[in-house]
Amino acid sequence: MNHWIVAPIVLPAILAPFIIMVLRFHLDLQRIFSVAGVVGLLGIALTITAQASGGDIQVYELGDWPAPFGIVLVLDRMSAMMVLLTALLALPIVLYAIASGWDDRGKHFHALFHFQLMGVCGAFLTGDAFNLFVFFEVLLIASYGLMTHGGGSVRLKAGVQYVAYNLLGSTLFLFALGTIYAVTGTLNMADLAVRVAEIPPEDTALLRVGAVLLLLVFCIKAAVLPLHFWLPASYANAPLPVAALFAIMTKVGAYSILRVYTLAFGPDVAVTDGLIGEWLQPAAMLTLAIGTIGILGSRHIARMVAFCAIASMGTLLIAISLFTPDATAAALYYIFHSTLATALLFLVADMVMERQGGAIAPKPPMPQSGLISALFFVGAIALAGMPPLSGFIGKLLVLDASRDAPDASIIWAVVLIGSFVTIVGLARAGSLIFWKSHDAQHNTEHDPENDEEIPYLPAPEPQPGLAFTSVFGAVLGLVLLTLFAGPALEYTSKTAEQLFTPEQYISAVLGREE
Repeated sequence: MNHWIVAPIVLPAILAPFIIMVLRFHLDLQRIFSVAGVVGLLGIALTITAQASGGDIQVYELGDWPAPFGIVLVLDRMSAMMVLLTALLALPIVLYAIASGWDDRGKHFHALFHFQLMGVCGAFLTGDAFNLFVFFEVLLIASYGLMTHGGGSVRLKAGVQYVAYNLLGSTLFLFALGTIYAVTGTLNMADLAVRVAEIPPEDTALLRVGAVLLLLVFCIKAAVLPLHFWLPASYANAPLPVAALFAIMTKVGAYSILRVYTLAFGPDVAVTDGLIGEWLQPAAMLTLAIGTIGILGSRHIARMVAFCAIASMGTLLIAISLFTPDATAAALYYIFHSTLATALLFLVADMVMERQGGAIAPKPPMPQSGLISALFFVGAIALAGMPPLSGFIGKLLVLDASRDAPDASIIWAVVLIGSFVTIVGLARAGSLIFWKSHDAQHNTEHDPENDEEIPYLPAPEPQPGLAFTSVFGAVLGLVLLTLFAGPALEYTSKTAEQLFTPEQYISAVLGREE
């Protein structure tokens, strides 16, 4: 077996408790080991991505128990791509957290950070639906600790609401898994695909209930309207480097929809016929609309970026809901772009809040305003989908993939109008924060959406060189994704083709030669 497959889970799983038990009183050593762990994870991710790029699907049997009786990890193009995205996102964020001093404002930041990476990588690699639930719970526990990092009653309240809402999703997940297991007798995703295809149509009513519940769970994770209410307050009240890491968490929901509903409940399965397009597509368009309205109406920069995350998920899920190989290839490209762009804007928002608070209103000039405003401009045009960055290419691919859809005109109208409103909202925020601030007198008026809602503690003296280098790392990722859009799209197209031919996945998991 290829032990590289389990390495993205094992490395952070070992490093996190080591940091707690051995390095808990030595912040400098925690930082060194944490950065080294993320660099190691990036090296592992590059290795497994290179292994998966040939198209072979590899299986790792934990305990040497074969599927469907044992737990398996599966490496294919999509899982490798998502692990690589996680590692690429984690590196600038951990460096920024160190440079800005965020890791020193509470306890166990680096340990929780690596537990979070373990949960995310495990969710992408697992081939078993129950273990997908397990890794979701690892995500929930670690993300709650990171959300409340630094303390504050408002942050604690937002964290409790976040946990309560996600525990509801976890309960639905268990109900869905129990229902599916009762009908099929398995939760291994490859075996589930085989069993579902064998069930007579007249006996599939309960299975459809399980499939619908499972889709609801994934939509909660992906912040799909009307299941998105947890995201704005949670992301806006979290430490913003943590919110930047959370940009990958909604993608776990999108990944799960793609994985389960192309494999176990694929387009040829009668029991779930029409489930994705008929329900998910209008919900995705409404999600995009609500996200853009939130951008336009936000009076706080952190809340505005949180609504940017919702709007980008709306665009992504529109592509997923089309449920074709071309649309899925566009969605996978857009996943990469939107994750990096959202993280970039959260880090820029943190820079703004550290210097002058987060209210979107004229204020006195801030230090390093020119450089921060340039970074905000790059993040804004990327998320809005303006040329020349990858957001324009991503949205163009989504629109092109939807040309033959029955509701193509509606999709085009929603995406284009949403992009225009996003541009207006971000331009408004940028002009008030960066441009008008130079003409503003010192403003002592209390901001009800800043100090009362988001408890930002005074920062220790930052290390601006490393902080800006970290943010420019995210910018570099967007630039490279734009420059190498051709090879990236070729990879995502082959990934989509692999997803829509699940026989190879099923054969690799269940029919391997011993």
